[in-house]
Amino acid sequence: MVKSVNSHAFIGHSSILAHYWQLINGPAGRKMRPMTAPVIRTVGVPKEIKNNEYRVAMTPDGVREFERLGINVFVETGAGAGASFRDADYEAAGAEIVPTAADAWSQQLVVKVKEPKEEEFRFLRADLTLFTYLHLAAYPGVAKALIDSRCTALAYETVQLDTGALPLLAPMSEVAGRLAPQMGAHYLERHNGGRGVLMGGAPGVQPAKVVVLGAGNVGWNAAWIAAGMEAEVVLFDKNLDRLRWVDQINKGRIVTLASNRGSLERNIADADLVIGAVLVAGGRAPTVVTEDMVRSMKPGAVIVDVAIDQGGCIETIHETTHNDPVYELHGVLHYAVGNMPGAVPHTSTYALTNATLPYQLEVAIHGAAGGCRRDASLSHGLNTVAGLVTNAPVAEFLGTSFIEPLAALN
Repeated sequence: MVKSVNSHAFIGHSSILAHYWQLINGPAGRKMRPMTAPVIRTVGVPKEIKNNEYRVAMTPDGVREFERLGINVFVETGAGAGASFRDADYEAAGAEIVPTAADAWSQQLVVKVKEPKEEEFRFLRADLTLFTYLHLAAYPGVAKALIDSRCTALAYETVQLDTGALPLLAPMSEVAGRLAPQMGAHYLERHNGGRGVLMGGAPGVQPAKVVVLGAGNVGWNAAWIAAGMEAEVVLFDKNLDRLRWVDQINKGRIVTLASNRGSLERNIADADLVIGAVLVAGGRAPTVVTEDMVRSMKPGAVIVDVAIDQGGCIETIHETTHNDPVYELHGVLHYAVGNMPGAVPHTSTYALTNATLPYQLEVAIHGAAGGCRRDASLSHGLNTVAGLVTNAPVAEFLGTSFIEPLAALN
């Protein structure tokens, strides 16, 4: 019933990193260039405009890596301010600061953090390569805009190794998972509308009960932090091997349960905080918690659905924003901010760009088509090209036909 992606074994995209370490740095740090000119010569970094989204898709250090390869980077003024990067930092690294979003979007490759908003749809075009989080199953309007524009769009969240690991989703999953108990603890406080329960309780007083749905990167990190706050933590998953791993690491400090309807109903009814952390790569998250289960929860209990950017795994959930993060339904507070890591943009930007930079370089040097032909994991990231949908789970959810990525690129 609760499904997660078992990606704890991911240790980095070593083949790309090893290749580009030599390519970018060269002997004794000497500047080197690819034997052939990069397919993409200009990269744009627009400022994020989603509600309270302060992350940025490239750090000044990332700019240096592109510039060393002869690829020019154009950063919209103020794009890095929310993550504590000044325009001067980007200029010192070799970027050109441009005054408008249109200037950044006019480049051959555009790298972002979040999906394009409606006011950005006008920048989409057939000769654009876009690389960002897309979550098209949750945002069909974005999918339509990408298809209509015929642009080439790659999604961080569907880049997938042959092990099943999602290397570009993992860092933000870790951040969101670690944030979830923090947000839940905040809204459990009485003045914020919650039950007035302290996560760790007190001597002689029972701690909060935290139920985590899914033991993937989000769920494991959420359970780990909640346990560190001395809450009583119950972690659900269908993957017994994953639960076995969690149990070995935590030595029984986190209760692990195989997911089934009866066990879910009993534990959710007794929970102070429920954290949704269920993922289907590229597709919509399944509904795990029904409205009847929500009705059974204690008044003032809290739900934090981290899966909201994939549609959510709670039947009563809808997306909220950092400006208006919670709503009450059936006496339960629901928190469903679609860009949770945006609350800690400095940490999140570094965590994200550490993972995305090698793939961004691969796309710039070889182009989307060349990069996908060379690297099967990158081809999984291709979501749309020339008006075609090239990711099977996305196509299934949108109810449209699917074409293999390499066939579409040909």
